[in-house]
Amino acid sequence: MSKPRFEDEFGGTYILIEPGIFSMGDLVGDGLARELPAHKVQIDRPFFIGQRPVTQIHWESVMGFNPSKFQEGWSSGLRPVDSISYVDCMEFVNRLNQSFNKPQLSVDGIWRLPTEAEWEYCARSGTDTKWCFGNFDGDLDDYGWHAGNSGASTREVGLKKSNNWEIFDIYGLISEWCLDNYRNDYTTPSKQSPYTSDSDIYCVRGGSWFTESDSTRSSARSHAKQDKTSDGIGLRLVWEPL
Repeated sequence: MSKPRFEDEFGGTYILIEPGIFSMGDLVGDGLARELPAHKVQIDRPFFIGQRPVTQIHWESVMGFNPSKFQEGWSSGLRPVDSISYVDCMEFVNRLNQSFNKPQLSVDGIWRLPTEAEWEYCARSGTDTKWCFGNFDGDLDDYGWHAGNSGASTREVGLKKSNNWEIFDIYGLISEWCLDNYRNDYTTPSKQSPYTSDSDIYCVRGGSWFTESDSTRSSARSHAKQDKTSDGIGLRLVWEPL
């Protein structure tokens, strides 16, 4: 049965993610040290997450410019926006909340980035394996764009299979900024809210069109300074009911 959802005026669809408890981090035993220790996380508040990454046409409609590297072709507007910093994302979200926010399903809310815990909860979509489809990377081509199949470019969003919760492009295509400051380990409190510090380094999740398959796993983590731009980093939105 499909989850409740709504659509925005830019063609995006947002899917309801209900509360639950999940295991976060490397659960298989061959991840990196920064994915340890594996730990339980309580998702105690519902939220809506973008079914696909933010597209170039969505970004340009709000911001008035398109910074993306991959703008060639008639369908480029449906590729994910890239080459945006964390600071850029915060400005994008602020503009959405100021000019493009309204009640959804009769509930008020706000736009924001996902927290790192929310991102992995959605990526796992009820599974404990490397990817939602299992541990064999030979099946990744059916679900995501990566160095082995992307043709050295982003592609239009939503072309591959979704995960178990009907979310597309969570593995590869474009890495996604999260709200959290980056930390090397998971010894801090295990909760839905973002981890914050005085650092200017933030979490990036999901792998991209130029990374190897291992970087697209549900538990794989990366990071970047808040002003870094890359043709492999974009964003996915969350709408949080208030």
